[in-house]
Amino acid sequence: MEISTLFIGLILSLGLCELNSALALNGSGDGLKESAELTEDRTVAGFSTEASSDKCKLQGSTRLPAFSMDGDYVIGGVFSIHSYMHTVKQNYTTKPEPLKCTGSIDSRELRFSRAMVFAIKEINNSSELLPGIKLGYQIHDSCASVSLAVHVAFQLANGLDPVFYTADNCSQSGIVMAIVGESGSTPSISMSRVIGSFNIPQVSHFATCACLSDKQQFPSFFRTIPSDQFQADALAKLVKRFGWTWIGAVRSDSDYGNNGMASFLDAALKEGICVEYSESFYRTHPHSRIQRVADVIRRSTALVIVAFTAPGDLKILLEELSREPSPPRQWIGSEAWVTDPDMLRFSFCAGAIGFGIQQSVIPGLREFLLDLSPSKVAASPVLTEFWEDAFNCRLGESAATDEIVCDGSEDIQTLQSPYTDTSQLRITNMVYKAVYAIAHAIHNAVCQDANSTTQCDKITRIESKQVLHQLRKVNFSQNGYDVLFDANGDPVATYELVNWQKSESGSIELVTVGYYDASLPVGQEFRINRNLTWVEGGTQVPMSVCSDSCTPGTRKVLQKGKPVCCYECIPCPEGEISNVTDSPDCFPCPKEFWPNAERDTCFPKPVEFLSFDEVLGIILAAFSVGGACLAIITAAVFFHHRTSPIVRANNSELSFLLLFSLTLCFLCSLTFIGAPSEWSCMLRHTAFGITFVLCISCVLGKTIVVLMAFKATLPGSNVMKWFGPPQQRMTVVSFTFIQVLICTIWLVVSPPFPMKNLTIYKEKIILECALGSAIGFWVVLGYIGLLAVFCFGLAVLARKLPDNFNEAKLITFSMLIFCAVWITFIPAYVSSPGKFTVAVEIFAILASSFGLILCIFAPKCFIILFKPEKNTKKHLMNKNQSKDI
Repeated sequence: MEISTLFIGLILSLGLCELNSALALNGSGDGLKESAELTEDRTVAGFSTEASSDKCKLQGSTRLPAFSMDGDYVIGGVFSIHSYMHTVKQNYTTKPEPLKCTGSIDSRELRFSRAMVFAIKEINNSSELLPGIKLGYQIHDSCASVSLAVHVAFQLANGLDPVFYTADNCSQSGIVMAIVGESGSTPSISMSRVIGSFNIPQVSHFATCACLSDKQQFPSFFRTIPSDQFQADALAKLVKRFGWTWIGAVRSDSDYGNNGMASFLDAALKEGICVEYSESFYRTHPHSRIQRVADVIRRSTALVIVAFTAPGDLKILLEELSREPSPPRQWIGSEAWVTDPDMLRFSFCAGAIGFGIQQSVIPGLREFLLDLSPSKVAASPVLTEFWEDAFNCRLGESAATDEIVCDGSEDIQTLQSPYTDTSQLRITNMVYKAVYAIAHAIHNAVCQDANSTTQCDKITRIESKQVLHQLRKVNFSQNGYDVLFDANGDPVATYELVNWQKSESGSIELVTVGYYDASLPVGQEFRINRNLTWVEGGTQVPMSVCSDSCTPGTRKVLQKGKPVCCYECIPCPEGEISNVTDSPDCFPCPKEFWPNAERDTCFPKPVEFLSFDEVLGIILAAFSVGGACLAIITAAVFFHHRTSPIVRANNSELSFLLLFSLTLCFLCSLTFIGAPSEWSCMLRHTAFGITFVLCISCVLGKTIVVLMAFKATLPGSNVMKWFGPPQQRMTVVSFTFIQVLICTIWLVVSPPFPMKNLTIYKEKIILECALGSAIGFWVVLGYIGLLAVFCFGLAVLARKLPDNFNEAKLITFSMLIFCAVWITFIPAYVSSPGKFTVAVEIFAILASSFGLILCIFAPKCFIILFKPEKNTKKHLMNKNQSKDI
């Protein structure tokens, strides 16, 4: 809004020649008469037109250039030689005074302007570039003011002639072919909006605002310095490279600072960098505003500060920070201030890093800058002011009585000033290249190469539009520096990485520590070849994070209401890991893997099964082998006393078969121990089912024999002929065959198989035998239980039968134990986890087997071995002694 208002005022005060030219109507008298009819003396676009004449008179006062020289083609220059403009409150009753600059001269900007003079002088002495043509220049001081920069832009577009004749084309009154400048982005924007309408090219050496790359708004703007878009991306990558995710940001409240910081913040967001604060200020703001920004910096927790500011602005802020020491901060600077030698006096910013335009060498420039004598200085008001400020004296007769007069002994060779410091020519080279780019454009417009010679036509006037067209196509090298522009008028973006380092003398020096090339592939843009010095002279990269990094094994959880860089680290859930730092998520391990204690690596789960190596397996195997040995010993005792009455009276054939089956029952429990395999899984269940049916069938046969023997003693009974030894064998075989048939069907349809059980325990694998068909397993088990219950029922019926040979009581106790064991086995089997399921099954087999052998055979072996007197037929036939058995 302010700039638009300013434009209207300047148009009214200075005017646009194009409008005046339209009024002239190519010198036609009709146009003048028509104007005269409207008013005798009318002002159009800042020019007064008189009815009695065909001329336009410029309204307002012209501004004398700081440096000027006539030539065949004139190049304009605009530099901020002064930093401030004197402001006067207007009363709108008198004519405004001309704009004036105040403050001391910026020696660096003075060097820029003098470098332009040097480049033009060098071109005029060249026999290859514009031979026979003399370039002139008009270099103005904009005082870093937008209004003054616009004023100068209008003046350069119009020319210095106070009167324009309508017979001529007003647009040709200004002979400036192009303009070098301005140094600041905001003045450059304002200038470009003015001169762009006249197709006058503008080549800036220091205006880096990315907005100026918009060719729709600024079609005639070029620059030799890279756009801030490249610098913003580079700064974000630099911050990311050193691991800083928590930063503060300050910027100039100008087009340069606001646009540059906006580009940086966008790039920082993509890199995952968080900004604690973003403050803007300007050197003309009230002191309270500057103080508030300084207080924000002092209170902040971010160690790193990215400053996208102009040198003059940051100087005010650093002076405020120096009044009250603040915690040390790592400064990251934009090119505008981080390479400014005048800023190096702020020693508490030692360790600052940033990007700078590559250093260069311009032969002969230093000699030209130092070629100042009092007579040359006196001819220029700007040089006079510089000379007097530098040597603290007054030239000529203007000195007051109490002031020191310059006596000619002043030696500029000894002057320590940015003007004389050519050790690190950066922006100065951008001015140098800008002048040469314009010269090459003019050369291509007016010169022709023929027969190895160059012929230039300086008689035919060219328009600035032609220079603009040629400027888009320039591509040359000067002193080893390539000069060309892309479609946006920008050069190739390359930077030096500079670091403020303390020298041995204690002063701050600007040291180049690396390079950045935006044209290289992602991740390869940086090349750092020297050690960096950090805040407070440290050699280790400082940390600037809102939250410490989350170690592997944890994940980041954002804190509500805080930036994404502020988070908490929580351990990964059970079964999940994170193996990188600052992982946003944890991921589960594969099915057969489990995290380690730190939860940063997945390891294979341990495989668990009941083995012969562990205590439980050894104990169960020992009992299994012991039980088998006990059965064999019992069989040996029975065989040795096979003719004794007690063995013969208890159906020795079934007894031996029962002992054999018990031996198999004890041994089959061994198949349950060890790593399951396909064959062991099928064997363990079928062997268990068949041997136990064989065992129960024998017990059942013995029980039936007892009952039938009692029935046979009744008068007229011949039942024993139907249940003799052949029938007993057939009974055992039949019952066992049924189990064999059930097991066969089970194995054919869906046999047991080894499997890895991953559900019981999350952290380990249980290697077990799957049942295959659960129906098959429970049918096998149910058939054993059915026989056991049937046998138990018959034994109960026969328990009170007389005679000592009756072993029904012993069978009753044994079957009672058997049934109790297997009834408790079912819930224990179902509820036992992992390898304990197998252990419960083995325990049930052993317990029931020991119950059978101890209840049925232990009393008989005791009589045989220790009570032989009772092992007689007489004793067995004595009914009164039945209680002894």
